Amino acid sequence: MSSENTLINKRIRVRITQDHHQEPVISRLVSKYGLTVNIKAAILGQNAVGDGWFDLDIQGTETQIQNGLNYLQELKLQVWDENSISDW
Repeated sequence: MSSENTLINKRIRVRITQDHHQEPVISRLVSKYGLTVNIKAAILGQNAVGDGWFDLDIQGTETQIQNGLNYLQELKLQVWDENSISDW
């Protein structure tokens, strides 16, 4: 059986900087990269002055997840995974 079609889960935290508040970041992870995204926690006010963040459970193939993470890096957003956050 090929592992390229195996679905995996990854837990990440994404910091959304103020200049990305109006961008459909989560929507693009779903529509463009085919990921299933479950928002576990978030702080992002409608009139937020500072940065916000999302704790996400993402599911997809390894390639889909890597492409989605590359997209977040292209936006220069900070991303942590469950191995680098101690309060999960």
